[in-house]
Amino acid sequence: MQKKEVDLSIIIISLSTEKYHTKDSLDITLKSLKPNLNKLSSEVILVDNSTIDDGTFKLAKSYFPEIKYLKRKSVYGFGDNNNFGLKHATGKYVLFLNNDVKFLDTNTLSEMVDWMDKNEKVGASTCSLLDSDQKTLQGTGGSFPNLFNVFAWMTFVDDIPLLNKLIKSMHPMHSVSPFGSNDDYYKKSQSQDWITGAFYLVRKEILDKVGGFDEDYDAYVEETDLSFRIKNLGYEIMYLPKWKIVHYGGQSYGSENSLIFELKNLSLFFKKHYPKWQMPILKFTIKLGCLMRIIVFSLFRPNLVKVYAKAIKTI
Repeated sequence: MQKKEVDLSIIIISLSTEKYHTKDSLDITLKSLKPNLNKLSSEVILVDNSTIDDGTFKLAKSYFPEIKYLKRKSVYGFGDNNNFGLKHATGKYVLFLNNDVKFLDTNTLSEMVDWMDKNEKVGASTCSLLDSDQKTLQGTGGSFPNLFNVFAWMTFVDDIPLLNKLIKSMHPMHSVSPFGSNDDYYKKSQSQDWITGAFYLVRKEILDKVGGFDEDYDAYVEETDLSFRIKNLGYEIMYLPKWKIVHYGGQSYGSENSLIFELKNLSLFFKKHYPKWQMPILKFTIKLGCLMRIIVFSLFRPNLVKVYAKAIKTI
């Protein structure tokens, strides 16, 4: 008897360390995930890349007795861990899911899979991400980086009212800005260049073609790179705010590491996908932007000054 194809493979990474404990957030994720799978044939793949034994295995088994639990002894990056889980995925669709989310509705995944089935030109999609208050929208993808929008981002140009409506920003809504943010952007369903890796629903057949995440990226921008390769195959990437989850965020990396990783990997993205002549301009733009932010944030966010000073030395 031929085995029925699995609708959905969910890949989650556990990253508990001495400093960051993710078991409690993983508990919330798995608890809300379980009823979401009642209408789907599915498999849950947990890649445990924790450096401490915090009982993750026992927790995962309590929710999903048949879970594919993959323990890794050495420390690996976001892309590497997801690719490791991908090797064990058999679903028609793969969902790369953060370990710090909460589903608000039990039909989110079945409805999104059904939507993907009806929209064959869409290669990947994501839903709306909310803060813990379950109301505040988080930035969830945007446009591919280029010299113009990186300059606009680093110099606050794409935060200025009206201008932020015209520029195809790589970050349409920023968490830190002296001018506010483009809050309306994530209220409507739309095609985007890239979507966040916190909730990344993608066709398995596409991942087989593009090879999953590029493991050269330590953390951040790897989902931008994956989206770039998916769109080069001719597929759309969609943001679908009809469906919502809570994303608690900030469990694995601090704000300083987030910035350093993003700027470093932004340079790597340009190196991989754009002409060589753009690199000196990019680095100049980033350093200029960091200097501007040191001046601006010294007035009202002095804790960020050291972060941007370190960023200048890193890039």
